[in-house]
Amino acid sequence: MAEPLSFQQALEGLKAAGEATRLRLLLLLAEAELTVTELVDILRQSQPRISRHLKLLAEAGLVERFREGAWAFYRKAGRGPGADAADALLGLVDPADPVVARDRVRLTEVRAARAAAAQAHFARLAPEWDRIRSLHVAEEAVEQAIVEAAGTQPAGTLLDLGTGTGRMLQLLAPKVGHAVGLDASPAMLAIARANLEKAGIRNAEVRQGDLFAPPFVSASFDLVVVHSVLHYLDDPAGALRQAASLVAPGGRLLVVDFAAHTQEFLRSEFGHRRLGFAPSEVAGWMQAAGLDVIAERALEPPGGEGDKLTVLLWVGRDRRAGRAEDRTREVA
Repeated sequence: MAEPLSFQQALEGLKAAGEATRLRLLLLLAEAELTVTELVDILRQSQPRISRHLKLLAEAGLVERFREGAWAFYRKAGRGPGADAADALLGLVDPADPVVARDRVRLTEVRAARAAAAQAHFARLAPEWDRIRSLHVAEEAVEQAIVEAAGTQPAGTLLDLGTGTGRMLQLLAPKVGHAVGLDASPAMLAIARANLEKAGIRNAEVRQGDLFAPPFVSASFDLVVVHSVLHYLDDPAGALRQAASLVAPGGRLLVVDFAAHTQEFLRSEFGHRRLGFAPSEVAGWMQAAGLDVIAERALEPPGGEGDKLTVLLWVGRDRRAGRAEDRTREVA
C-alpha cells in the first residue's frame, strides 16, 4: 500500500491535474508511453498547448519524460510521491466516462498505427532473421531453456540489455515485478513497444541507451539478461563487466549466445563481430566480473553440429551474497 502523501505533495498533485486537458493527459499516460505528436492526434489540440500541460505535469512529478533518439516520450510516473498522487487521482475517475472513453478510442487508433509501422519494419528484417534461425535449434526450445535458466527464484526487477524486439521482456516480465529493456536502436524499440502493448504486458518498459553506459544505478536489478548481443560487440568482455555491475547483491546475470562456429557469412552479411564463444571464455569473463557461474547449458542443433549453430546459456550469481552452491555444468 502506498504511503500517505504529505500536505504539500497532495496539493501539488491536485493543482497539476486540476485542469481538463491535464487530467486527460494523465489518464492517457497511465495507459501507454506516448509522444507529443501522438497526444496531439488523440486530444486534437495544438502542440504548444500539449507541451505546456506536459511540462506542468512533469514538474509536479506526475509524469516522466525520456528521450529516444530525436523523439521524447512521456508516461505516468512509476515510483515516488508523484506516482502515488497520480494513482490516487486516477482512481477517482470513472473509466466509462464519455470523455475518457473517447480518448481511449483515439489511443487505440494511435497504437494500431504504431503497431503497423513497427510490423512493416519487422517484416523487412524477418527474412534475414529466419535465415539465422534455420541454423540452430528451434526458437521454442531456446526460450524454454531461458525460462528454466531464469529459475523460480523471485526477482523484483529485470533488465534486458539489447532488448531488440522485446522478446525477452515478453517471456520473463510475468515472472518479475518490473522489467526494463534497453536498446540503442529507436526502430527496434518501436517494435518492442508495439509487441509489449499487443501482449498486454503492463509491468515492462523500454529505453534507448548504450549498454556500455547504461542509464541505471549500479546493483539495481535482480536479474540481468544479455541475449544474442555479445557477438555484435567489439568488447564483449567489457559489456559483461558493465552488465555484472548492474546486478544486485545475490542477483543473477543470464547470458545467451552462440558457441564458436565458422559461419563467416554472419560476419560479412549480418555484422557479427565475433563468430561465437567458447563456454570457458564467457564463464571466465563472468567470474572476473564478480559472478559465480552456477549453470551452463548447450543447445545443439538437430543432427549434430556440422555447419549449424549451437546456442549456449550461462547463469552467473553475484557472489556478494555468498558462494553459490551446487554448480551445474552441462557444457563440455
